[in-house]
Amino acid sequence: MNKLKKIVLLAFITVSTIAFSQTKESALNDATATVKANLNMDFETVVKHTLPAVLDMMGGKEAALKVLKSTMESAKAQGLVIEKADVISVSKITKEQGQSRCIMKGYTEMTMSGQRVKSTIHFVGIYNDVDNYWWFVEAKQLKNEVLANKIAPNFETSLEIPEDDVQVEEL
Repeated sequence: MNKLKKIVLLAFITVSTIAFSQTKESALNDATATVKANLNMDFETVVKHTLPAVLDMMGGKEAALKVLKSTMESAKAQGLVIEKADVISVSKITKEQGQSRCIMKGYTEMTMSGQRVKSTIHFVGIYNDVDNYWWFVEAKQLKNEVLANKIAPNFETSLEIPEDDVQVEEL
């Protein structure tokens, strides 16, 4: 089951989008494009739009690329089939602590080891004003005070961060 949780996390790290403006529509469109990049194993795109502090925790860009690639290859070799991966919605964009932010909701269905996993996971989007695209981080990481202080010190938001939902069923 832990391996399935890691795969779910990998699938949704992909929602670390390519966005060219601070609009809700472009965040949704570009998040969807990043999901497709993950499915096509284009991890350069995935890493580019992952919050830099998360990449630092993974050992940097090159280490993150290796982890993403090896995890996906290993999972596929063990029978992982991603049946569906979508970005469902984007919240309103707020301006807080000098950043434009939103909450993304993603959904994935996959099968592996005789199980179907259905996941709804949320991400906080933070607009990168310098390079003009969005960074994303799994929202639940920002609900954990210790982890949040490593990823985004002094992070405060008025955005409601929903709970994720992962359901596993036997096939």
